[in-house]
Amino acid sequence: MRAMILLESEAVLAQGVAWLADHDAGMAQIAASLPLPPLRRKPQGFASLLNAITGQQVSTASAAAIWGRIEAAGLITPEAVLLAGEDGLRAVGLSRPKIRYALAIAASGLDFASLADLPDEEVIARLVALPGIGRWSAEIYATTALGRPDILPAGDLALQEAARLLYRLDARPKELAFRAMGQAWSPWRGVAARLLWSFYRAETNKEGLA
Repeated sequence: MRAMILLESEAVLAQGVAWLADHDAGMAQIAASLPLPPLRRKPQGFASLLNAITGQQVSTASAAAIWGRIEAAGLITPEAVLLAGEDGLRAVGLSRPKIRYALAIAASGLDFASLADLPDEEVIARLVALPGIGRWSAEIYATTALGRPDILPAGDLALQEAARLLYRLDARPKELAFRAMGQAWSPWRGVAARLLWSFYRAETNKEGLA
């Protein structure tokens, strides 16, 4: 199997930014006006997927507060989550659905290490098969924890709004339309996402990613 290029250094990130700037006027605008975006890498494994669940449908600030309590309680391994049970997870601020998802994923026995060797779509398929993991969470995990360079979390509202602002669209593109738009950024759609998150933050003073 051919070795994958991963977003694991600023040099690779800069390579993707340069390609995008050469191929897209909007991306060129961001690259010229803002610093190199952060890598946004997270460790592989259960904790990063749980972190993605924590960030579902809540503000960045709320997600950060809940995640801080989860980390402080040591609930970052499947074993600790199962031991804590519903009461322990409720105590750190997780909602009833998220408690159910966390416990199910902790009990799933998923081999997180094996995901690193799989093609992008197979990674997504393995993750969305887990309770509570939709495409957004799976794509966030794949591009931040696995460093996949060509994954665009097209359901991300901050990215959609950034695209509306950058390209002066009449309305924020819905997920399918935004995913189609992102085809032009392949093979660096994950880098395009990072540029758009940075643009969103600069334009709105909001972070846009838990």
